[in-house]
Parts: sequence; structure tokens; C-alpha cells
Amino acid sequence: MRRRIRRRLRKVGPRVATLTTLTAFALLAQGCRAPSLLGQIRARGELRVVTLNLPTCYYIGARGPKGLEYDLARRFASSLGLRLKIYAVPNEADMRADLASGKADIAAAQITADSAWDEAGAPAVPYAQIPQLVVYRSGQPAPDDLPHLQNATLIVQEHSPQEGILQRLRLVAPFLKWSVVPPGTSPLQALEDGVAGYAIVDARAYAYARHLYPGTRVAFALPQARPVQWMVRQGAPELMRAVDHFFHSIRASGELTQLMQHDSANADSLHYAESRLFELYFARRLPRYRAWFQKAAARYGFDWCLLAAMGFQESRWNPAAISTAGAKGVMMLTSDTAQEMGITDRANARESIFAGAHYLAEVRKMIPTHIPQPDRTWFLVASYNIGFGHVEDARVLAQRMGLNPDSWAQVSRVLPLLAQRRWYTQTQYGYAQGWQAVDYVKRVQEFMQLLEWHPGDGVLVQTSLKQAARMTGTTGS
Repeated sequence: MRRRIRRRLRKVGPRVATLTTLTAFALLAQGCRAPSLLGQIRARGELRVVTLNLPTCYYIGARGPKGLEYDLARRFASSLGLRLKIYAVPNEADMRADLASGKADIAAAQITADSAWDEAGAPAVPYAQIPQLVVYRSGQPAPDDLPHLQNATLIVQEHSPQEGILQRLRLVAPFLKWSVVPPGTSPLQALEDGVAGYAIVDARAYAYARHLYPGTRVAFALPQARPVQWMVRQGAPELMRAVDHFFHSIRASGELTQLMQHDSANADSLHYAESRLFELYFARRLPRYRAWFQKAAARYGFDWCLLAAMGFQESRWNPAAISTAGAKGVMMLTSDTAQEMGITDRANARESIFAGAHYLAEVRKMIPTHIPQPDRTWFLVASYNIGFGHVEDARVLAQRMGLNPDSWAQVSRVLPLLAQRRWYTQTQYGYAQGWQAVDYVKRVQEFMQLLEWHPGDGVLVQTSLKQAARMTGTTGS
């Protein structure tokens, strides 16, 4: 009996040993398994996002990167405890190539996923639905709905989401017909040139472009909106879950809505009501800060009316003002600029005014000294608003066009072109809201003139206060 038991044990033993060995190897292999893509990103400490240099996505503003996709990517990277590396490429084909090769972890540029993206990445859940607008030329009859387009020719960008939407709409509206313009060409330009009667454009894109094409008007929105989403590298389910969770969180908190609302960047002209508001704040607010504007101007060699006019344009002389982009105080300084200028409390009116003047003096060192006054001042003011690099880009373009690069009047005609792809792709710093800088300078000039009209003595201040209160129907401080 004992012999039989020993024989059985000898037979069973090797099997047990083999199973134990296999289990150990499996556990070892599991422990040595390569980390997920999200794990690799965490290990390198950097999230890499590829985008496009567009006003709706990403561009370099006066005080650093701006744009909705930049704001979103920065918040997402921060939520993961990572640095953000965001960079722009010329077109969607390059975005797809970078995502497919692993150079980028995420593509973020108001993307609507289609078959062209299948090999490059996987679509996250759409974070917004952008209305698609039917736009017509001013002075032409305005259509009310799709049936009114029965005998019309529409124009869209070739291979664009708008073309895809029209193709789907034609299933229910077979009378729709359209022409295309090459990628990189604005349908709005073709509309103004009379190539077609109507154009189809994104609502967000039109909020920027309407400044460039004042002869266009919105008729109505198509029944289909355009979903926009991020594209994530293939084989990265953890990263995808993190992206979807991020957008779910900021949508629920209302932060996503706020970000999209502040990203329209409309620039209205100075209205009568605004000049009345100036009169009111001239009396109520400026007396508190006038001496600081004068001392800061004396320290850094400026006209105090220039600093005060810029302060009014920036914040309405309100030290508690906060922009949706995070700038604060009378001179609307970013945290980075405030740190560079050596101040810690941007809400402190005196610190903000002196730091704003200091920053303006630093920018002034970049403006060529051979530019005569007052043009040099207007180039300086524009640089404070949009960044010296973009102003210099406009001067270079002006010279290429045979214009005087030292004349503000001539360069201000070129600055708005920095919002058009055909022009900003030729520049060093890319897209810029050039029309905003032109409008900014114009307003500062107008506010300076209003300040020069008012010597600011006590009698005039009280008179202005009473007049402004009657005009606006307000009382108190």
C-alpha cells in the first residue's frame, strides 16, 4: 500500500510543480507588463496636445497662449497633475499623422470625427454642439428656412464638416446644392466676392470672422448642429476615460459653458452710452486713482492721460475687475505679468497701476526708436493689447505690400489681416485678433481726448457727476 501511495505522489508531484512554476511566471509577467499610455504620460510628466492655429482653438495672445482648446487642454493637464505641451500644425492631415505616430497624445481643434480619423485615433464624447449658420450678403433677401434655399447655391469649404452636414441634409432636402472652396479659403470671402448667394459656417467661427466680412449677415441656423470632440491615441482606454470624465465634470459645474461664452471676442465700436459711462466713472472713480496714474507716468516717462485711458479701457478703473481669462485689477494684469513686475496683489489699485506702467515701459524698449511720434505710442498701445510679436508681423506684412511700416495709419490697415489664414501663415507669430488691437488703440485715443477735455478740478468733477447721473439715471457711488 505504501508503495502505491509513493508511486501516486511521484506521479502527481511534477504536475503540481509545473503548475506552480507557470503561475509564478504569469505573476512575474503581469508585474513586468508595460504601463498603459496614461501611465507612460504620467511617467514623463507631460501631456502632448496637437492643435491648429485658429481663433477658435489656439493662438498666441499679448500675454501668452489663448483659445478655447488651449484653455480646455490646460485644465485637463492640470487635473492629471501634468505639464501641458500644446503645439499647432498647419492642417488636420498633420494632426492625424502626429496622433497616429504617437508624437501627440490628443488632437484638439474643434474636431468632428469622421472616417478620415479612424486610423489616427478614437473620438471622445462630444463636448459641444456648434450651430451651423446660413450666412448671406447684406442687402440681399434673407431666407428663413431650408425651403427658401431651393433655388440658391450654397458655398462651403471642401472636405469640411459643413459639407458633410449638407450631404446628410440632402436626404430630406434633395434640392440642396452647393459649391466648394479649397481648404484654408473662407467661404465668407467667396460670399462677399459674389461667388454664391449663401455660405455655411460655424457659429463660433463666424463670431470672429464677421469683423473681417462686415457685408455678411446671419439668416438662420441649420437643423443639424456640429458635434466637436477630442481625438485620443488608439489603444489608450484609460486616457479616453479620463478625457470623458473631465468633460463630464466641467459640463456639470458650468465651467465649460463659461469658457465657451468668453471665447467669442467681439469688438464693438465706442457707443454714445459708453462715453456717458466714461463721464460717470470720471467723476466717481478717477479721483481715487488720478495721483497714482500721474506718479506712475512720471516714473516711467508717459503721459498720465495715456495710462489712465488704458486703465479705463482695461477695467473701467475698477481694481476688483476680473476677466474671464484670469486678468485682474485696474490694468488687467495676468498673474505671470504681475510676478514679472514684482507685485503680489493685483487687486491693489496702486500696485496694478505702477506695474502696468512698468510693463508698458518694458514693451516700449522693443518698439524701434526711429518710428516718429505719435505713431510709436500707438504701436506701443497695440503691443500692450495684442503682443509686440504680432505688431511686428503686421509691420513686416505692410512693408511687403509697399506700405510704410512706421506709420500706424497704414499698419492698422494690415493688422486685421492677421486673422486671415492666407496672411497669418506667412508670419512668425501666426493668428492674431488684429482688429481688436486697432479698436483698442482707437478707444484709448478717444478716452485720452475725453481726459484732456477735463482738467479734473473739483467743480468740474461735481458737475460731471451730476450730469452723468442725470444721463444714466443713477445715484450714489
